[in-house]
Amino acid sequence: MIDAHAVNLGPYGLLLVNLTLLSMIGWALWKTERKLSSQSDTIVLVFLGIFAVSGRILLEPIPNVQPVTVIILMSGIYFGVSRSIILATSVALISNLYIGHGLWTLYQALGWSLVGIIGALLSNKLHLNNTSSNTPLMMVAIFCAFIFDWVVSLSILHTLGPDLLFVYILSGIPFDILHAVGNMFFVAWLASPLSEIMTRHLSVKKPLAVKELVKNRI
Repeated sequence: MIDAHAVNLGPYGLLLVNLTLLSMIGWALWKTERKLSSQSDTIVLVFLGIFAVSGRILLEPIPNVQPVTVIILMSGIYFGVSRSIILATSVALISNLYIGHGLWTLYQALGWSLVGIIGALLSNKLHLNNTSSNTPLMMVAIFCAFIFDWVVSLSILHTLGPDLLFVYILSGIPFDILHAVGNMFFVAWLASPLSEIMTRHLSVKKPLAVKELVKNRI
């Protein structure tokens, strides 16, 4: 019996299919979000989680390129520490149930949680309503790519020991650079629409100062 669905797309064809699927998911979530009432930040976090998990799984063929870091960074900027940690942990766990779950999931959750905390602490400087340029956000996103990867690299301490940690980090720099370049792309693509969406659902309509953020958002 001939399997009519067994089409060999090749790596580039499969990547094109995955990008199409991710675009469809993003468009559908955006259309649905437009119908929500304001201050629906919890529902928006669910939508962001769906897009982040989908993006990580569908873009897996591209080494270390995914939208998760930028999404969590922006969730920290607009929604604060606690919500970004919820998002970071959920995305790491749910996506790894498909990609592969293990001890590294804990370190990925910790790494992305740190990204969310960085976003929250820099909220005043990175809130896009304060600037017409994505450059500051892009610079922080590049920095967060390396921070996240280095936190995840700590997981090798359980098997290889501290002596090889520095060598392991050095050997992973090409993948760190891919992560950073991917973050630049996702900031250029997602920052403006995500900023608009998150601002529309803020319970406080202006960026919080760091002291207010620590008091009210943790």
